[in-house]
Amino acid sequence: MSGDPRKTAEGLTYLSGFGNEHGSEAVPGALPEGRNSPQRAPLGLYAEQLSGSAFTEPRAANRRSWLYRIRPSAAHPPFTETHNGWVRTAPFTEAVPDPNRLRWNPLPEPADGTDFLAGLWTLGGNGDATQRTGMAVHLYHANASMDRVFSDADGELLIVPERGGLLLHTEFGLLHVEPAHVALIPRGVRFRVELLDESARGYVCENYGAPFRLPDLGPIGANGLANARDFRAPVAAYEDVEGPVEVVNKFCGNLWRATYDHSPLDVVAWHGNHVPYVYDLRRFNVIGTISYDHPDPSIFTVLTAPSDTPGLAGVDFVVFAPRWLVGEDTFRPPYFHRNVMSEYMGLIEGAYDAKAEGFVPGGGSLHNMMSAHGPDRETFDRASAAELKPQKIDDGMAFMFETRWPVTLTAHAAQAEHLQPHYDDVWNGLERHFRPLH
Repeated sequence: MSGDPRKTAEGLTYLSGFGNEHGSEAVPGALPEGRNSPQRAPLGLYAEQLSGSAFTEPRAANRRSWLYRIRPSAAHPPFTETHNGWVRTAPFTEAVPDPNRLRWNPLPEPADGTDFLAGLWTLGGNGDATQRTGMAVHLYHANASMDRVFSDADGELLIVPERGGLLLHTEFGLLHVEPAHVALIPRGVRFRVELLDESARGYVCENYGAPFRLPDLGPIGANGLANARDFRAPVAAYEDVEGPVEVVNKFCGNLWRATYDHSPLDVVAWHGNHVPYVYDLRRFNVIGTISYDHPDPSIFTVLTAPSDTPGLAGVDFVVFAPRWLVGEDTFRPPYFHRNVMSEYMGLIEGAYDAKAEGFVPGGGSLHNMMSAHGPDRETFDRASAAELKPQKIDDGMAFMFETRWPVTLTAHAAQAEHLQPHYDDVWNGLERHFRPLH
């Protein structure tokens, strides 16, 4: 796709309330007034609804947007199946679920000309994409911008950059996302990824289930965690391109391609709540103890995808953002624990306060349900003897995809050269200190 024919106003628009109705137009008068699908849409456009939920779901859970575009999405040739590369989709059956603690170094350097889609590498996941349950963990490493367009019918994509900025060209407009930001592309929304640096690396959570939303605050009250006003949607934009454009669709785990005679990113105006957005993780309002003890990591939840059991998420997105530690007589790093949830953790920048070494930006660890984990020996020794005065943790940012089901690996993740062979050794030397009083 030569040049950038996109017409747009610069910038992003703030979502006045997460999940509420919003709208934008690249050309004045493109949004119809009073009717979603008038007999004749303004400016000779086609009206089209994109539904991210069933029509009859309750209003609070209903996701849909109206798009006013140059050509309807229905105007395309047949799709043919194409090679999946390193992308896999639930159900994951290449390996048995593994109870061991596992950790990976960053992905190796990609071959020249690897775009975001070709650079996707699936670590594993759970559920069944055809039943719209579960999730997948992907990583990406790319060194070329996309000249094709991608959409995912299986789930929404939460993109977590670790290295290199991205400009996401979506049907709704442009999203500029940098490390320490996250971007969400809703199910079915078409987009392409332009690299803003020589290479880009990061993580992706593919959520097959109910869409991500803000968690309830409960006893926290009205304020705290991620504020709805800090999520930003694109300003309407469009590409008026005549000529061949490759479009790739992920459907029930397989990639399918078609060559359009125009760009499908031709939406001139839109309104609705099934929209892409970006969020700056540094704006997360961390809640923590101001007396003693270590709160559960649920207080770091940015987004949650609810399941059919209240309080038990299909997947949570959790961030360990800069924060103060002030707890008295408290072991301040994350405590030793076993958890019914499964945890994939990645590092965006700096260091993580529960690991002394081996856990590096671009890498990740997997602790499946009920696997015992916690601080390594060096961290435990240091934290147990530390002078407890107010401490600011601002030299790192880690995150977690936490899910209700075990994460089953792909075959290539289980056999990867960058899988660390001796991760268990970090807990060696945790000696017996028990001394009975009598």
